[in-house]
Amino acid sequence: MKECVNLEENKKQCPCTYEPCSKKGICCECIKYHWQLGELPACFFTPEVEKTYDRSIERFIQSYQHGR
Repeated sequence: MKECVNLEENKKQCPCTYEPCSKKGICCECIKYHWQLGELPACFFTPEVEKTYDRSIERFIQSYQHGR
């Protein structure tokens, strides 16, 4: 994999609370990983939902249908 030129800036903005995440700040790898699992990455969720680690597409839809 090429080095991500935006890594440090991405890490500053990444809301993922899972440690140690090897994909933190490498958005393309994060999206690919979660999509393969039928999930979305942390940045698609509110902080409250992200902390539950339920990254399912169903949870994403549910959180926005109910006004978060």
